[in-house]
Amino acid sequence: MLAYIVRRVIVGVIMLIVMSFVTYFLFFASPIDPGRFACGKSCPPELIKQTDKALGFDKAWPVQWKDFAVGVVKGRDFPEDKSLRDSAPQLVSHCAAPCLGYSVVNLQNVTTELKDKIPVSASVAMVAFLLWIIGGIALGTIAALTKGSFIDRGVVGTSLVFYAFPTFWVGLFLIEFPAIKWGWLPVPSYTPIADGGVWGWLSNLFLPGLTLALFYMASYVRITRAFVLESMTEDYLRTAKAKGVPKLRVLVKHTMRAALTPIVTMAGLDLASVLGGAVIAEQVFNFNGLGKLAVDSTVTFDLPTVVGLVLLLATFVIVANIIVDILYAFIDPRVRIG
Repeated sequence: MLAYIVRRVIVGVIMLIVMSFVTYFLFFASPIDPGRFACGKSCPPELIKQTDKALGFDKAWPVQWKDFAVGVVKGRDFPEDKSLRDSAPQLVSHCAAPCLGYSVVNLQNVTTELKDKIPVSASVAMVAFLLWIIGGIALGTIAALTKGSFIDRGVVGTSLVFYAFPTFWVGLFLIEFPAIKWGWLPVPSYTPIADGGVWGWLSNLFLPGLTLALFYMASYVRITRAFVLESMTEDYLRTAKAKGVPKLRVLVKHTMRAALTPIVTMAGLDLASVLGGAVIAEQVFNFNGLGKLAVDSTVTFDLPTVVGLVLLLATFVIVANIIVDILYAFIDPRVRIG
């Protein structure tokens, strides 16, 4: 088991290195001067050249990637050029490891920007994840056990209705009625646990989390139902039932274990994607997370921040794949052999 985990971690690290190299190639090997994006739309040529020199954009892109990779491990100082640091020491910004660059638009390290936004997006994603996993698997299992009944059709039909509604419409509806008109919950405003306690933190995250969960839950209901029905037709399950094994034990220990393998794959990748892809939900509820930062950075042509976001979100996906592979080995021991 340990050897399996080590192999998956090594593959994940190699993927991270390759991904960072490709990302730098796509963003910095283009004929467009990256200093123009970092400096701003109305930046004069003289200031663009100074920005290139300060951030190291005047170097060849493979050298820039090498400096970036070293900064991730050891940290960096900006301006990149030592002569500029000596002439204006008050403008020197130290970016501790892992350093993802420096944003001239926001005048701070990209790592600092991301650290402030990650807790917001991670909180929304985690609440949404728990809601759609618990709700999707539970409702999908109920639909499978009551196949062909009114309950089965009602669960599947309702999930499809919520899947059809746009995310922004669901979010606006939840703000307008449960929060404002009916007063069941406070109007969402992100509150850290240290400030509002667990209940204050959770109550403000419930509606944004539910907005995303209703969209994802629909697919989990249908997939859980399909895989549970497929597992129930296996020979070993019929044998267990013939031996008199209690139905609950057959469902939990055998049926659900076989059905969970593909669901784990979806769950890991969906969680990684929702961490940086909840742009609409964050905009609707005015949450200052990674999604909102991605939109703002794109509008202002803040290239270092965009690159940092791409690398961070790609890291989420790769790490999620590693976790899914490890969970596979626990759910199905046969996977460890491959």
